[in-house]
Amino acid sequence: MATLLQKSKVTKLAGLSVVLLLAACSGDQHYKRQVSGDTSYLDAPQLQALNVPQGMILPLQSGQYDIPQVKQDGATGLALDIRPPVQTVSLLAGSRTETAGDASRLLLENSAENRTLWAQINRVLADRSVPVSQRDEAGGVIVTDWIVWQRADEDLPLQSRQRIKIEPAGSQVAVVVTSEGLKQGENPVTDKTEITRYNNLTLNELVDGLDRMRNAARQETNASQYATPDVQSGSDKTGLPQIIVRAPFDVVWSRLPVVLESVGMKVGDRTRSTGNIEVTYKGLSSAEWSSLGMDDPSVAEGDYTLQVGDLDNRSSLQFISAKGKPLTQKENDEMVKALEAAFSKSSVK
Repeated sequence: MATLLQKSKVTKLAGLSVVLLLAACSGDQHYKRQVSGDTSYLDAPQLQALNVPQGMILPLQSGQYDIPQVKQDGATGLALDIRPPVQTVSLLAGSRTETAGDASRLLLENSAENRTLWAQINRVLADRSVPVSQRDEAGGVIVTDWIVWQRADEDLPLQSRQRIKIEPAGSQVAVVVTSEGLKQGENPVTDKTEITRYNNLTLNELVDGLDRMRNAARQETNASQYATPDVQSGSDKTGLPQIIVRAPFDVVWSRLPVVLESVGMKVGDRTRSTGNIEVTYKGLSSAEWSSLGMDDPSVAEGDYTLQVGDLDNRSSLQFISAKGKPLTQKENDEMVKALEAAFSKSSVK
């Protein structure tokens, strides 16, 4: 009985320790934006003029290296916010961003796609559940209601109201974000650095939303346009055989895993930046090859590196064996036929 009581006490103490630890972790978040280490340097005495004893003659002096007295108005020590400023991002083609004064701006080309910014931005706000208190389509102005920003470096989330304006900027179109109010709890925040931070965060949300929306539309168009791309035999600059797919790199890269699996290739590591895909070729049964409309190919089973090249509106494919050798012309032509059938079979409807 004594042993059970002792175990019960240990269990309760352990549970209490966990609760206290979690409570400590979920409390004050100031440490995430404060300098770490000793701040005793703030207590260093002020510089004083050298007290020269009467009758002593000092060497010639130069004021070149004198440390000037300065008036310190900014925050110091633990009161100093060391978080880096939020940088605006330029994800959209032909765009640039800038932060000046009390505004954050996105500058875009005056293209047909950008002439429908009003509808696009409203859709982004709706998709991200951003409350809107005012819309003026004629003036190109949207004013949001209070947006709650959940951030791990704040004890209490900040809330902001933002003014979003679409306006001409010379030969470009500008999306301008300014602040209509910033508060933490019920306390207004007037610090210019914080206001700029949340202006930039809002602009970045808009840019990210527009980028995702346009990429999705582009992929949908490509999926329809290149549902069954033409596959041909070709050669590289050195005359070695390769496969040419008449579709952009993005389309081919996204569809290759399914296409390769359907011709008996297990896909391993993929590196988009270099266009390399590691595959292991096991082949198919004669019946499966027959269903693709071809006889069994002569390509040897084993490990290959598939190099995918970007040729603007076309893509190149070249299989390199583990020994560093490309396919022969015959093997390459067989893979052309196999991949052409696989692309057609896996076409996006």
